[in-house]
Amino acid sequence: MKTNYRTETQPNINWLSDVNVFAVNRISSHSDHVYYETMTEASSNAPMKMRHSLNGNWKFNYEVNPQSRPEDFYKIDFDYSAWGDITVPGHIQLQGYGKAQYVNTMYPWDGHNDIRPPEIPNDYNPVGSYIKSFHVPFNMKNNPVYISFQGVESAFYVWLNGEFVGYSEDSFTPAEFELTPFLTVGENKLAVEVYQRSTGSWLEDQDFWRFSGIFRDVYLYTVPKIHVNDLKVRTELDSTYKMGTLNIDLSFLSEVPSGTKVVAILTDKSGDSVVSHTIEPEQLIGNISLEVNTPHLWSAEDPYLYKLYIQTFNKSDHLVEVIPQKVGFRRFEMIDKIMHINGKRIVFKGVNRHEFNCYSGRTITKEDMLWDVKTLKRNNINAVRTSHYPNQTYWYELCDEYGLYVIDEMNLETHGSWQKMGAVEPSWNIPGNKKEWENIVMDRAISMYERDKNHPSILIWSCGNESYAGEVILNVSKYFKSVDPSRLVHYEGVFYNRDYNDTSDMESRMYAKPADIEQYLKENPQKPYISCEYMHAMGNSLGGMYKYTDLEHKYPMYQGGFIWDYMDQSITKKDRYGNEFLAYGGDFGDRPTDYEFCGNGIVYANREESPKIQEVKFLYQNVKLIPDRTGVTIINDNLFTNVNEYDLEYILYLEGKEIYRSKLSVDVEAQSKGRSDFDWPNHLQTESGEYCIHTSLKLKEKTLWEDVGYEVAFGQFVFTEKQTELSEKESLKDSFRVVEGDVNIGVHGNDFKIMFSKQVGSLISVNYAGKEMIESPPAPLFWRATTDNDRGYAQSFQSGCWLTASLARKCTEVTFKEEKNRVKVAFTYKFSINDEIETKVIYTVYADGSIRVKSAYQGANGLPIMPIFAVSFKIPADYHNLEWYAQGPEENYSDRAMGTKLGIFKNQVTNNLSKYLMPQESGNRTGVRWVNVTDQKGQGIKISSFNKALECNFSPYTAFELENAQHHYELPNVHYTVVTVAGKQMGVGGDDSWGAPVHDEHLIKSNEDMEFEFFVSRI
Repeated sequence: MKTNYRTETQPNINWLSDVNVFAVNRISSHSDHVYYETMTEASSNAPMKMRHSLNGNWKFNYEVNPQSRPEDFYKIDFDYSAWGDITVPGHIQLQGYGKAQYVNTMYPWDGHNDIRPPEIPNDYNPVGSYIKSFHVPFNMKNNPVYISFQGVESAFYVWLNGEFVGYSEDSFTPAEFELTPFLTVGENKLAVEVYQRSTGSWLEDQDFWRFSGIFRDVYLYTVPKIHVNDLKVRTELDSTYKMGTLNIDLSFLSEVPSGTKVVAILTDKSGDSVVSHTIEPEQLIGNISLEVNTPHLWSAEDPYLYKLYIQTFNKSDHLVEVIPQKVGFRRFEMIDKIMHINGKRIVFKGVNRHEFNCYSGRTITKEDMLWDVKTLKRNNINAVRTSHYPNQTYWYELCDEYGLYVIDEMNLETHGSWQKMGAVEPSWNIPGNKKEWENIVMDRAISMYERDKNHPSILIWSCGNESYAGEVILNVSKYFKSVDPSRLVHYEGVFYNRDYNDTSDMESRMYAKPADIEQYLKENPQKPYISCEYMHAMGNSLGGMYKYTDLEHKYPMYQGGFIWDYMDQSITKKDRYGNEFLAYGGDFGDRPTDYEFCGNGIVYANREESPKIQEVKFLYQNVKLIPDRTGVTIINDNLFTNVNEYDLEYILYLEGKEIYRSKLSVDVEAQSKGRSDFDWPNHLQTESGEYCIHTSLKLKEKTLWEDVGYEVAFGQFVFTEKQTELSEKESLKDSFRVVEGDVNIGVHGNDFKIMFSKQVGSLISVNYAGKEMIESPPAPLFWRATTDNDRGYAQSFQSGCWLTASLARKCTEVTFKEEKNRVKVAFTYKFSINDEIETKVIYTVYADGSIRVKSAYQGANGLPIMPIFAVSFKIPADYHNLEWYAQGPEENYSDRAMGTKLGIFKNQVTNNLSKYLMPQESGNRTGVRWVNVTDQKGQGIKISSFNKALECNFSPYTAFELENAQHHYELPNVHYTVVTVAGKQMGVGGDDSWGAPVHDEHLIKSNEDMEFEFFVSRI
């Protein structure tokens, strides 16, 4: 089999630090197509019989550096019987050897080794020595045999039966070698030596865990007597998108015997033949062109795939090989400086995605990938960037089949060579303009392109990530354009050096603020804009995302972005008591580390959706539903799909309870706007109260990713009918008595007792029917448990005085007033952080035992932003069942509430705490009308708003307990339910997690006077 790489018969350990040696005896990269011996196998997608997996148990030895390794382990007579075992595929560090390390931009040896590229550490360069014995499968005997390593990190040597086979770098594309000359009858000894550090490590400084080992599949394979070694399919569409051409280029492994015939048959989704053609290839190549009238076009909305069968017959007309290749007809192009798919302006509603599993790291299964693709589709995500390396082949197959637009990114990131703690300093940047690095970098581009070129889902090639700019990367871009004019080329790094602006076909930036993006779009831009990374979803984040998606309609040259990122990169570990938890950087004794910066996902590492995804799904809707009292306006942003493919349901709620439901027949073409009127029964909306009209667009037919009836889009309209502002409770017949003691004020009614303490300076008891509800008295709260974004903004430094104010206050006045059927007790608090500010909390107790609470804040100048304006108290933990009438169902904040629905929903206090890697503020709801907090018997208290909706949170922990915990296992045992009722909480932000402030309209200005009110009543 062809190799364009260096050939050697003896290995050399110096290759590890030689920038010129990255592939020895390695077979040239080729397409990832599969092949069979019969049409039956080819049409059924059966496992390839000409492949034989070597996955499973291997013998293994681990050493911390090359000097300690067993140098002769590959030899036939080496005794490895005492060695341990390891599973392939899998990371060495997750199987009991060495330690996992997480770093973001700095190189993992920073502070340990004083080295520069291409030097590598000598004292710590872990070596994994693998041995696998195998017999040549029967169907491979007397045929050529090859071995494929789909992914090995970061460099490895291969021997078979004591003979050197080859060497390779590049962790994320296949490395293949021919084994035929080294095979023996009976048992064969395969030896693989894997190094964690190599020249390639300088090019693999991605924001991820630093592992090593054979982490993707390994298999033997053979080929038929006549074999298509490389296949290139290219679909073309004319300017009307009505006439398609399928061009097929075949490269054979060896010269084709005379009389060989190749038949290409294109079939549709039903298996019916569309067109076919026969050729007689000459020597090593064959070319076929098929014309297709009005082909069914591929897009993320309608990922229609044809199936191409390439049959090779020998001169005896015997079928030798069949290649089944899925084909999608689509045209991706730049028209008037705007990217188009099949003639329509495209908007990427994307995410960045690392391959990850919390148990096995970047060794992920087909089941993992299937879950991922379904999750993306279910949440209206139409695009994915393979950050920052080529993924497993199966992922691209799923993107083709399910419909996702892909930016395929080559395995290149040298972040630590040019940016240090945020400062741009490229004095020793690689690859830059260093020609000696061009071949090793170009090899990565070639390997990705050759393997992935036939996937219709891939629209854009990316030249890597965060590697600054220079001639080498510019030449990579030129390479992509030269071999593939059907796709565009992306690279963000030119933002830092405009001398190389031609590297990227689009303006791509990371974490630009919405105002900065608008400025670019207003200044006669020459390229369309995408955010290759935006909305840094670290911990409790994603606030203000709507500011980005709002740009989609405002500026045609704004073409979307890719959220950072899809999944938390956290690893399951056990604490000292044997309980599993999700660990982050530093938890494995790894230093240096970037700690919890690996937790940026809209999905948790255990493949549970986080609350943040609620906002993503709504803001990425392709159809906008805007209801009012009489009907719904439908804005269909789909490029190709009419909304008549969905059911439109409308539901009327009164005070959260459904009173009517019906369906509408709708017909709104793609890229257009329409309206449908509701058909309400007479006198349906006459009762006073709050109404909510919920409109829902649901799947009419089952898809690959969800069942009939799944909601893909919604819109709500809320209005009130004949409702006046709440007033003081009317006089009740119930009587009560008031006892004003020396220290306490008691209000005693029919089966309730409520007590205030002048000494404590607060409400200290609410006793309903003999059950005490107050475990810790209510107190003003101005501090929330620091979120990751707060931490990045230095919230503790900027606004830490509010933490002090929440912990230390002085009650300066207590007033008491008894009125008819009510009692008012007011507490005034002063704070050491400023003489002028004060908070007054006024409790009004009514004859039925209910309590109206009013908190009033008097502001002052010179104070920082206030995180929250609230009252917080504890009740017994037995009261853990929650029923809300609020914006939900998932947690939300003022700047992350677009995707919420007003309704009644239930959860429990324990699962109201979100599973962000580091404990922090979570579980809040906005628009709270009321919340019931009850025990197992259904008894408890109700928190109700008064004229203006509240923000509320119910947690097993106080803000201070959360603040002081670095991991969830550090939190105390649950003893209380902590009730936090807020007039307002600042937003969570998300433009980035290292300094970006929350947008002004979602902040709380501490120089302004504020107040809010709520009721507490018994259930």
